[in-house]
Amino acid sequence: MKKLINTPESVLSDALAGIAAMHPELRVDAANKTIVRADAPRPGKTALVSGGGSGHEPLHGGFVGPGMLDAACPGEIFTSPVPDQILAAARAVDSGNGVLFVVKNYTGDVMNFQLAADIATDEGIGVRTVLVNDDVAVRDSTWTAGRRGTGATVFVEKIAGALAERGADLDKVAELAERVNAASRSFAIALTACTTPAAGRPGFELPGDEIEIGVGIHGEPGRSREKLRSARELAEIALGAILADRSPEPGEQAIVLVNGLGGTPLIELYIMAAEVAAILSRHEVPIAANLVGNYVTSLDMAGVSISLCHADTEMLDLWAAPVATPALRWGC
Repeated sequence: MKKLINTPESVLSDALAGIAAMHPELRVDAANKTIVRADAPRPGKTALVSGGGSGHEPLHGGFVGPGMLDAACPGEIFTSPVPDQILAAARAVDSGNGVLFVVKNYTGDVMNFQLAADIATDEGIGVRTVLVNDDVAVRDSTWTAGRRGTGATVFVEKIAGALAERGADLDKVAELAERVNAASRSFAIALTACTTPAAGRPGFELPGDEIEIGVGIHGEPGRSREKLRSARELAEIALGAILADRSPEPGEQAIVLVNGLGGTPLIELYIMAAEVAAILSRHEVPIAANLVGNYVTSLDMAGVSISLCHADTEMLDLWAAPVATPALRWGC
């Protein structure tokens, strides 16, 4: 294993020290392991808190800032944050208008965010939770009951975060977040396994000429293991699954995320993006906005995930609204 780390045990704390050093606009609490907007809590603002296991950067800490999250709770590598972390984040950002928890559908995340929500409610903090479950590859997985939460998390955090920034109340922000999740679908393909620092070896065996179709962001099995195919064929597989599960309705436009899983060169992602654009054009699905790059990763896994949000006018307006985070920044 070759990684730029000090020790496997100190990866998260060392990474948080780096975030603190490079982003003075954020408040990093090393003891509670939270990342918070430096100006939080903002009077009258509904707050957004998300989190999950580390190893998926820039998700979630890279999306903390104006127009998106108020706080993030990073767990250890591929390990859910604990309730005390989540509760500390909620306390740090609540202005009295309540907190929306954005939770990817993984068993540990769901359980720990629910425990934190129960305690926060007892303390008088209003909490709503939206569950992101956009992965169409499999219905149940190693780590989940129901569909996994993946790339649509970025859509939910950005669009709901923009609405909260405009002063909307907790119920309205939560309702929109649920609507964005319902409009979004994702599908991922792995070319290689990832290596966790603690294990020091790939998480699963994948021969050089094989790929995992429908892989999860922790390396969970997908639909099938097959021989390597062309970018065009892989894009057809991914979008075929996405559009079969949720076809666009009249007047909807697409927000497209062509996402690297951590070890994929950008040139390859743009090759995939070209194929995605061609397929959507044939289906008469206009692309209104897009992201191409690493946004929801799996350490050093080579591969791609494609996420599609069938967005209405309100979603598109909020997607275009200003955002200023380490990983997403425009209009500011």
